[in-house]
Amino acid sequence: MFVELGVGIWTNALVLLADAGHMFLDATALGLAWWAAHIADRGFDQKLSYGYHRFQVLAAFVNGLTLVVLVIWISVEATMRLFSPEAMLPLPALLVAIAGFVVNLIAFRWLHDTSGNTNIRSAALHVLGDLLGSTAAIAASLAVLMFGWLYADPVLTLLIVVILSRGAYYVVKESAHILLEGVPEGVDLMEIKTTLADEVSDVIQIHHVHAWGLTAEKPLLTLHALVNEGAKVQVVIEDIKRVLRNVYNIEHSTIQVEIGPCPDDHGEHEHDEHSH
Repeated sequence: MFVELGVGIWTNALVLLADAGHMFLDATALGLAWWAAHIADRGFDQKLSYGYHRFQVLAAFVNGLTLVVLVIWISVEATMRLFSPEAMLPLPALLVAIAGFVVNLIAFRWLHDTSGNTNIRSAALHVLGDLLGSTAAIAASLAVLMFGWLYADPVLTLLIVVILSRGAYYVVKESAHILLEGVPEGVDLMEIKTTLADEVSDVIQIHHVHAWGLTAEKPLLTLHALVNEGAKVQVVIEDIKRVLRNVYNIEHSTIQVEIGPCPDDHGEHEHDEHSH
């Protein structure tokens, strides 16, 4: 990334700068995954009772916003070069682009050989995107070197910008959703209500269901369960937690069991929530 950045400025090759930006996206994504695993070992304390997991989400959000600014700058610069092409030094740009391609190819082979793990599969897809970026940089450098076609630099830069924009949009969208306490992907609140009411004996109704995530991989959930009078509360709670764990992969849940009217309703009846 740093080599592409330096040589991109020296050779005036915008396509290398764009590819360096794309590598920045992927390097930070991998770095955040490592950092998250590292700081998660700290557990929790009196100030952060849920632990330090959210740091990776906050860092990803800032990273995504930085990439949005980078995408805008590269797009403006590429558009200006379409109207007024600038000369570049194609040979050094080509050599660096080839070197980047080889490095990414080696990384992809390493990751592809151990692609049974979801995180590693995700990393392999990042590197595949970098391979495409390096290919575009090689093509642009060759076009200028062999044919003197200066438009190749901005045109292929815009191609990388499209790839980079998708990545930046996904990072910002996912991290903002988590920071806004959005319902985690794959968690259907209505389905959870219906399943628990059907699967767990003595449960009459499930309501006040709230789900959010510490990170994309750590969903949390709270709910109220209206149960039959005489129900064994401890058994009901254990059964609910078992279903949440086994069916929805929710490890951390807080259950409020009620035998009469919900004390949190304050006279307001939630028609949509109570239907199942």
